[in-house]
Formats: sequence, C-alpha cells, structure tokens
Amino acid sequence: MVASLGTDSVAFGTVADLPTLLEPGDVLVLNDTRVLPARFRARRSTGGLIEGLFLQTLGTGRWSVMLKSGGRLGAGETLELIHREPADRDGQDRLELVEKQAGGTWQVQVHSELDTEALLDRVGAMPLPPYIRRDSNPDRTIDDLDRHRYQTVFARSPGAVAAPTAGLHFTPDLLVALAERGVEVAWLTLHVGSGTFAPIRAERLEDHAMHSERCHVPAATLRLLAEAREQRRRIIPVGTTCVRAIESLPADVDVDRDHEASTNLLIQPGFDFRYTRGLMTNFHLPRSTLMALVAALTGLERLHELYRMAIRRRLRFYSYGDAMLIVPPSTS
Repeated sequence: MVASLGTDSVAFGTVADLPTLLEPGDVLVLNDTRVLPARFRARRSTGGLIEGLFLQTLGTGRWSVMLKSGGRLGAGETLELIHREPADRDGQDRLELVEKQAGGTWQVQVHSELDTEALLDRVGAMPLPPYIRRDSNPDRTIDDLDRHRYQTVFARSPGAVAAPTAGLHFTPDLLVALAERGVEVAWLTLHVGSGTFAPIRAERLEDHAMHSERCHVPAATLRLLAEAREQRRRIIPVGTTCVRAIESLPADVDVDRDHEASTNLLIQPGFDFRYTRGLMTNFHLPRSTLMALVAALTGLERLHELYRMAIRRRLRFYSYGDAMLIVPPSTS
C-alpha cells in the first residue's frame, strides 16, 4: 500500500516498485541489527523444564532473561542449558539465578566457556513473535528455516530479540536498484527488544511504560542525515525502529562521532518529527506503540482509514505481512 501524506491518494503495488516510488536524493534509513536465537530451554535439578528468552548482556558473564517455569524459582538455583545437539556439550553450560528484577526478568550468571553469541547459537531458537506458533522445542529443520527467514539480508550487528520487520522485504537486487535510482542509504543499529510486542494497557497512552532499546548511529549516518535536512531532501526510515533511533538523537549531536545510547522514546500523535518525512512499515497489532508512532505521522483518523482499506483488500498483517509506504510530498 502506498499512501501519500497531505492527500487522500492511495495506490497498491509491490515492494519491487520502490525505486519508481522514490526520488533521486531520497535517504532511506535501514537498521542492520541481527536477531539472536534468543529462545532457550533449561533443566532444573529436579528435572523440570524451563523456557527462557535472552534479553541482553549485563556486563561480563551476566544476562538479563525472561523465564517461564511450572514452579517457583529462587536466587541461587542453577539451571542446565539444553543444547540443540545434546551430545555436543551436554551439562557443560549453566545459568545461576542471581536476582529477580522488575517486570519479572531475572539477572543470571552464565557459566560457560562460550561467549554469548556462540552459546545462543548452540542452545537457542529464533524468538518469533507469539502469534507465529512454534513448539517450545522446535524441529531443527524448522528452526534453521526460521534463522534464515526471520533476518534481513543486511543484518550484521547481533543483539536483537525481534526483527526490524519492514526490512524483511528487501533483497540484494532491490538495494542495487535503489542505488541506481540515486537513493542513498543511512545505516544504523537498534537492537529490537521484547518490549516491542508489549500491548498498551494504560488508560492514557502517555502513561504507558515504554521499553528501552540500545542503538548505535555511525558518524557517517549522522552527517548524511544533517546534510539531507539542510538540503530539504526526504528522509524515509524503513521501520519504526529507525524512526525511534533518529528521532532520539540529541539536538546538539556531534556528527563527527558515532552516537551510542539507549532510547525509550514514545512517539504518539502530536509528536514533532525532526528527521522523518515518510515511512515504510508493516501493518501492526492494535493497541501497540508501533501503531501510535505511525498515527503520529499520518494522523489517527487517516491511519484508521488506511487499515480499513488494508483489511478490505485482505492485505497480510504483522511480521511476515505486507508493507505500507507513507510517501512524503515531492521535493520537485
């Protein structure tokens, strides 16, 4: 779906049409985060099984994780990680529960000779959204397929526990076609966290406890964004993660140094966008901060109209669904 800002125009096509829908000089912002196989299983000393989700590292040898257990867990307990190939390192890798934290997460001490990425590769499965149903112990062939499909073609910076799904539409050939069209790409990394799936439960949107995510914006991207703003060129993030990353930049950011930070920015209708002029995004879950962000760009009533139109045309929603391109006014 292609929706124009400032008009009622709506058209339909495919993502392969993107080079014809953009203008030379446009800047696409892409998130190169790589999804970790963050879902894991562990065994208690009693033999009971635990389902877990790796969230992030907390310094040397410590993780923040979510754990699901049939019984009560306690600090000091040790869990044995279950490998995809059990004979590989059976019993060698363990988690020691250190402290239960806010939101039901646990801080754990990792006992393993492997670093985080290598360990998760051995014990983990891809953390697909809950509406994509998988066994707690997915078949190896299915998980290998998930590891390939739930990853953008430009993913290179490991750390996410969810994919920046608007980027899943891109292929190497499309990136080449965009470059030939004269569209520039600004790269950044925002490691998508599990909070991206958290529904809004507060009565007022501004009371929603927004999750925090780590982001890295290279100096080259900062300079390109500053140049594009000065020249009034169109900056079009691909995905809500890119919008949050660039709109979180300090007003006085140093464009000659990489910017590293965490952001818990909640974007809702009334937000004053400093960089974002358009957006490519998927169709999102109701009562989500993702829909609030898109509504901030289109207006809430306009977004409702577009979603009703998408439903009538039976477009696919959510992570593996279709895309919407919100096109800003032309600069020509």
